[in-house]
Order: sequence, then structure tokens, then C-alpha cells
Amino acid sequence: MEGNLTSLLDRGDSENMLVGYTSPTSNSSAAYEYFYPELDTDCDLENIPVFAPTFFPVLYSLLFVVGLVGNALVIWVLIVFKKVRAITDVYLLNLAISDLLFVFSLPFLVQYSIKSQWTFGNAMCKIISSAYFTGFYSSTLFITIMSIDRYLAIVRSVSAPQIRTTGCGVISSLVIWAVAILASAPDFVFFQEMNYNNQTKCIPHYPDSKNGWKNFSNFEVNVLGWLIPAGILIFCYHSIFKNLQKCHTQNKYKAMKLVFLVVIVFFVCWTPINIALFMDSLRNMYIIDDCQTSQRLDLALELAEVLSFIHCCLNPIIYAFVGEKFKKHVHKAFRRFARFLLICKNQGVSDGHGLDKHYTLLGTSSQSQLR
Repeated sequence: MEGNLTSLLDRGDSENMLVGYTSPTSNSSAAYEYFYPELDTDCDLENIPVFAPTFFPVLYSLLFVVGLVGNALVIWVLIVFKKVRAITDVYLLNLAISDLLFVFSLPFLVQYSIKSQWTFGNAMCKIISSAYFTGFYSSTLFITIMSIDRYLAIVRSVSAPQIRTTGCGVISSLVIWAVAILASAPDFVFFQEMNYNNQTKCIPHYPDSKNGWKNFSNFEVNVLGWLIPAGILIFCYHSIFKNLQKCHTQNKYKAMKLVFLVVIVFFVCWTPINIALFMDSLRNMYIIDDCQTSQRLDLALELAEVLSFIHCCLNPIIYAFVGEKFKKHVHKAFRRFARFLLICKNQGVSDGHGLDKHYTLLGTSSQSQLR
């Protein structure tokens, strides 16, 4: 990715506000400088602590590996073993693809954090930024539609079979991808490679000088990426929880724990960054004009960002590996893979013995001819 979520969203080049720009994760010795016209004063915003240039690349590299393996495994099992027959499988597959799109931007973030500048060109700047936001929006929306699907299956079980078809799942997925691509279109337009303070950056260049588009981007994430999904999740899982309380099945408490897990993980991962982005919008509008508050807000943006990146690694565990049927397919996949490796190993050993035997016979024959 081209920085990180806060770098992508709230580091514009507004003429009357942002005087200096440096990627937060790239250079701990650099500083941001904001000018507050009302106070007629400059505010140097100190960067993340000294450990940042080492901490962020290591963290994002780890998240890349875990997210890549987890989501790729989900896609492999769904396509090869489970065959994507049900509507839940359709949503799981699309959620894994969304998270992979999100994860694939992390190597660019690692490079951006280490070298302190963008080296992949203007085209890749636009592609990676828009791909990142497409993955972000689609992942959140697929979590939302999966919550609605569970609500229909448990609370509206009588009428649900008519709606919960594979065809409806495919159509819903196409609509979600269209919404996600449309929502990330401004990022493709505004993000560009720029030379700033003798460093090459991949940052948004907004056409207005009053932070209108910048605030719109923040509010778009707040509304589409958190407020609407959070409201739907609360309604759906509250209804599901009430319905489960009436049940007397053996798996009742296990299902209730899963409900809590889904809601808690979503809010823990995404609430801090959305609050921080909302506060950043208030700063852009000069409602927050205190230097010390701005310094704390910058730090809060960075730390909240860490939680948001973790979510793409947790989705495979929450939505796939917890289910008993899916776990059986995973075990089946690993058994087949282990059997394949064993066959390859035995074949290699067998070929090795054959080669040795052949070599011995040739050696014996050659020696007999030399005598």
C-alpha cells in the first residue's frame, strides 16, 4: 500500500493548512507542521516514536504472511473441496478475495515505510491506493451481508429459503463489488505520485484548498465503512441473540459465543480508526485547533491503524475455520496435500534407488569392458 490508511486519507496537500508532509511510518525524525489561522501559530506534530521504522515493516510483513495464507486457504478449500454450492460459500469466497486485495497492498506499505518514499511510479500509486480501498469497502460490506444472511437463516427461517439461494448470493456480491469500486473511485482519481520536500510520495492531491474532498473521503469511510455496517450488525446479531436464547439445542452457547466474537472483533478493529478519522475531519475544519490535541491525534491515528489491519487476518478464522463443516473440509484438504507430498517423496526415493541401481549396472558394465 502507499503509506497506510491515515496516510491515504488524511495527508492532503491543502495549501492553507498542511505546510510539511512526511509519511508517518517512514521517518521518525520528521515532523508535521500545521498552521492555525485563528491562533496565528504553527504546530509541529512530532511523528511516531523512534521504533516505528522497524516496528511497522515487521508488523505489516507478518500481517501479509498470515493474511495471505489464511485467505488463500479459504479460497482453495471453497473452490476445490466445498465447490461453492451454498449462498454462505459465495459470501465466504468473496470475503476472502476482498481481504486478499486488502493484504496485497501491505508489501508496498512495507517498502514505503522503510525507504520513506514511493518508488513504484504514478500508475502503481493509483492502482494500489484504489485497490486497497476497494478491498476495504468490499470486505466490510461482505461482513455486513453475511450478518444479514445469518439473520435470515436463524430469525426468518421460514421465508429465508426463497431468498437464500446461490443466485441471489452471486447478484448481491456483484452489487457489493460495484459499490466498493465506485466508493474507491475518488482515490484512483486523486492519489498520485508527487515530489514533496525532495521526496517522492504517493498522496492525494485534492482540487480544492478548503479540505472539502479530504473531509468527504473521511466521512465516506465513517459512513460506508463503519456507521452503516455497525448499525446492521447490531440489529442482526441482537435479533439472532434473542432467538438463540429461546433455543434449547446443544450448540446454543457455542453459537452465542460466535455472535459475541463477530461483533466484538468488528468494533475493536474498526471503531478506533473511525473515531480518529472523524476527529481528523474536525481538525481539517479547524474545530480542533489545539496543538497538543493534534499531536495526540496523529499518534492515535497510527495506533488505531494497527488494529484495522489485523481484521483481514482474523476474518478467515471467524467466518470459516470456526465452522465444523469447514474444518472438516480443511482437514480433508491437508490430508490430501500430505498424501500428495508423501507420494512425491516416495517417488523421489524410488527414482533415486532406480538411478543408483542403473548407475551401478552401468559402472559394472563399463568396468568389465575396460578389463
